[in-house]
Amino acid sequence: MTVLVPFCGRILPREREEALEAINARLNGIRVIPFEALTDGERRAACMAVVANPDPADLARLPMLEWVQSLWAGVERLVEEMPDKAVRIVRMTDPQLALTMSEAVLAWTLYLHRDMPRYRDQQNRKCWQQHKLVLPQDRPVGILGMGNLGRAAARKLMENGFPVTGWRRTPCAAVDMPMTYGPSGLEALLRDNAIIIVLLPLTPQTRNLLDDWRFGQMREGASLINFARGPIVDQAALGRALDRGQLSHAVLDVFEHEPLPEDDWLWSHPKVTVLPHITAPTQTGTASDLAARNIQDFYDRGVMPDPVSREIGY
Repeated sequence: MTVLVPFCGRILPREREEALEAINARLNGIRVIPFEALTDGERRAACMAVVANPDPADLARLPMLEWVQSLWAGVERLVEEMPDKAVRIVRMTDPQLALTMSEAVLAWTLYLHRDMPRYRDQQNRKCWQQHKLVLPQDRPVGILGMGNLGRAAARKLMENGFPVTGWRRTPCAAVDMPMTYGPSGLEALLRDNAIIIVLLPLTPQTRNLLDDWRFGQMREGASLINFARGPIVDQAALGRALDRGQLSHAVLDVFEHEPLPEDDWLWSHPKVTVLPHITAPTQTGTASDLAARNIQDFYDRGVMPDPVSREIGY
């Protein structure tokens, strides 16, 4: 008998079809189907679900639910909205995601490093002016968040000659590069680096982490890249730091409200580059491999993947 696993997600129909087709092609004796296609009895029997921005009301109708496999790396909304706190959350830890993110980090670091925003502005003003080239070894980069994504990004940057320092809330012996920790370490990292890259999870502790005070700790003329979550950066404080020249430019791929509203000031600010959340999209093939393996192991051998910690939010 085929085991039926509910898929709960508020995503585009095309994305859902692609995900279901890819996951089901890798499963044996198990089939993932949309939540609305299940009978009440099948919903009552389901002990795990595959999710992508799920409706909490749907999850609440799965009384035997033990864990959920998210197709996304970010789980802050799941942690906040999951109706039953006993249900464990497994996030997507696709290694391809780290490679894709490291490529994006390098690309946009080079964009800032080689003064692309300044030269674009000069083009708009028909201004022919050359500026001194700074070498990568003289452009230190600080990364906030040294999980899988942060470590991969740091390695890619160091391979290209940039000195990199990472920051974590707590020490970790597994990180083999310059590191700072805790509040004092964050202050030092902001002070000492020319480009700050945000790759942190969104938690109560990281919400509005970069505020007026911390922008004030950054070296004058530094740049910011946020590829994590929008609310980690206090948007109003960012605007003030840009306007007074504390920051020279910000590259933003994530926002508190997405899509970014048409009337948002970020669209037209000359010192801001807006990206439509494109730096590290989930790759259907590799993500489906990981999700299907976790599902198959659970039903064949009773092995549940390691869940995120609800206490720390990741």
